[in-house]
Formats: sequence, structure tokens, C-alpha cells
Amino acid sequence: MATEVKVPTLGESVTEATVGQWLKKPGEAVKADEPIVSLETDKVAVDVPAPVAGTLGDIVAKEGDTVEVGALLAYVNEGASAGASPAPAAAPAPAPAAKAEAATPAPAAAAPAPVEEEGDAGGLTLSPAVRRLVLEHGLDPSKIKGTGKDGRLTKDDVLAAVAAGTAKAAAAAPVAAAAPASDAPAAGPSRKQERVKMTRLRQTVAKRLKEAQNNAALLTTFNDVDMSAVIEARAKYKDLFEKKHGVRLGFMGFFTKAVCMALKDIPGVNGQIEGDEIVYNDFADISVAVSAPNGLVVPVIRNAESMSVAQIEKTIGDFGKRAKEGTLTMEDMKGGTFTISNGGVFGSLMSTPIINPPQSAVLGLHRIEDRPVVRNGQVVVRPMMYLALSYDHRLIDGREAVTFLVAVKNAIEDPTRLLIDL
Repeated sequence: MATEVKVPTLGESVTEATVGQWLKKPGEAVKADEPIVSLETDKVAVDVPAPVAGTLGDIVAKEGDTVEVGALLAYVNEGASAGASPAPAAAPAPAPAAKAEAATPAPAAAAPAPVEEEGDAGGLTLSPAVRRLVLEHGLDPSKIKGTGKDGRLTKDDVLAAVAAGTAKAAAAAPVAAAAPASDAPAAGPSRKQERVKMTRLRQTVAKRLKEAQNNAALLTTFNDVDMSAVIEARAKYKDLFEKKHGVRLGFMGFFTKAVCMALKDIPGVNGQIEGDEIVYNDFADISVAVSAPNGLVVPVIRNAESMSVAQIEKTIGDFGKRAKEGTLTMEDMKGGTFTISNGGVFGSLMSTPIINPPQSAVLGLHRIEDRPVVRNGQVVVRPMMYLALSYDHRLIDGREAVTFLVAVKNAIEDPTRLLIDL
């Protein structure tokens, strides 16, 4: 008996998705509730589980297809064993026909070799982005530890292995060893191109960012902040903090609290334009940019103004973990009144971030580096970071934007302000 696998409800106002990757192949055994296909929506990737245990049957929707909610994706044959091939087992009829059928799969068994090299890589299921990275660096993916869902290899895993120098090169193909070196022509410069369809998430990001540039009066103001006090506090209390709260003490907790405090003083930065009206929010739902295998996603810390630094760090840590596993939901992304984007973790010195509509402002954090500054008439070296606030000038005046950024700077340079609300 075959059970249909259909596109589940994807969230409010989301009516369609793109088939991103089949995690199982036809004929492979699946368990009930085991993910078998990944769908890409405008905001997140959603894994569709098998409704019953059995083997994956015919696949109706191929990778890259656009499917609507309720559309048929595939069939799962209930009760079939992993190694069983239902068709041959049901046809023990004439011996010659059986021999012919048995002989036919031989070349088919050899055909998947290149696919295994590119897609499965020795039994590992790789996404297109991960596969491309592995091939570019000539790596053996089986030697890299995966941190994604069910141990799946992510883009970050490959990049981290390359940066750390722990990634091992893939074994050279036997054919290459057989080629005579003396007669081989000199290798010219590579001009290879690869054409890859944009994911639905990337298409949506591109569309929304372009709309923000077209519709908002974008302006960016800069400042720099001395990170000495926060670094000192973190070094002093990080071990006790992790022991008590079970999460590392980072910088995002400090910046989120500083932003919430500044938003109370400058409410326009926390507002948004709807038609000919301005909506002011008396709560702070802070969107934080988190790196995921398919790109940056922006989950929301709700009511961050009422949370402690520990609660904020726990929430961000959970977002990061679930982003790598691909388990963030539409509800996690919904809303947000202000965004914090930390390009510093990738080494960015300075940038002009783009707002996330309908929000009116975004704070960009950058890398910390020692720079000479003047303190009390003396040139000293301090760990400095550039801050960038991009804002919609239709709603936020320059004076408000600068005042907001200075308030964040003051709170970070003197974290005691965060405790006494100054």
C-alpha cells in the first residue's frame, strides 16, 4: 500500500515552496517521521517527514520544482524492507525473462558512480552548496564532521575545516594515475562556469532588499566604540556565567540590552511607516542575523526589553543551533521591530547594512581590532569596533539616529548603565 506525501501547511500567508533536496532516494528505507525531502520557502527550509515507515516510492516533484500547499510530492510504500526490490520479488515467472531483468541492472549499478562522487560523496547526502565547496577544495567529505541535522554536513562545517586545516583531500582518481605525464598537454587557465538556480530564500532576500532601497530613504551614520569594559567584564565572568546559565557569554547580549535601552529613549527608531501613519512599538522584538547552511536567516528575540543578558544569550544560542539543523520555523522569523547584524564574525571592518522592511533601522556590528586612540591627552591602544546605523530618513531624523547610536556606544563603554537604565 502506497501512502501519499504532500506539501504541509507552511505558515501564515505562505502558499508555495520550492523542492530543495530529496534526502532519500526511491527504494531506500524510511522510518515514520524521518525527513525525506527539504522544501525552501520565502524564509526557511522545511523538512517534510515520511508519514509512515516503509520505502520511498515514486517521486512526483523533482528538485527545483515549485509546489503549492497540499501538492503531491511522492509515495511511501508501507511495510517494504530496505533491501527488497518489490518488482523482481513479485515476478519469479520465466527464467529467461528473470535473467534478462537481472542482467539489466548491472550497467545501472555502475551509472551512479559520478552522482555518488558529486551528490552523495561516499554515502553522505550533500546539499548543492556543500557539494560545490567540497569539489572546489578537492576534499573528502567523509573526513569532515557534520554538525547539521542527523550529522549532515553544512557549508559552515566545510569552511571551518578548510580554515582549521583539518580537511583531507579526496583520493585521486585511478584514471589520472594512468595518464602518461610526458604526453599530457599543458593545463591552461580554467574558464569553467556553473549555472545554479537561485533558492527561493535567496530570491526573496534579493527582492526585499531591492524594495528597501527603492522605497526607503536610506542613510547610514557611523560611530566607534571602545570595547575594553565589555571585554573585561566578559573575561571576568564568562566561566561563572556559563556554569550558572549553561551558555557562553558573548557580546550580543550586551548590544541587545543597549539597543533596547536606546529604543526606549528614541522610539522613532523602533517604529515603522504604514501608509500615511507611523506605528510606534512599546516593545522591542529584536531580529538577529544568524548564519544557516542556505544563507543568513533573521529569527526574532521577542520582548527583548524584558529579558536578562542570560536569557538573550540562551535565545540566540538556540537560534544558531536550530539554524544549522534547519529546524527554525516560520514563527521564529515573523515580525521584528529592529535588527542587529554582526558582520564582525566574518571579519568585516565597516559596512552600510540595509534595513529589513517594514522596520526602519538596523545596527551593524563589525570586527574588534586594536587601534590608537586618545584618552586623557595620551595616545593609547584600545580594542575598537565601528558601529553603523542604517535608517529610513522618512521617519528618523539625523539627530535621532545619531543620538540613538551614541546611547548604544555609551552603554557598551560603561556597562553599568545597563543595570541602572541610564
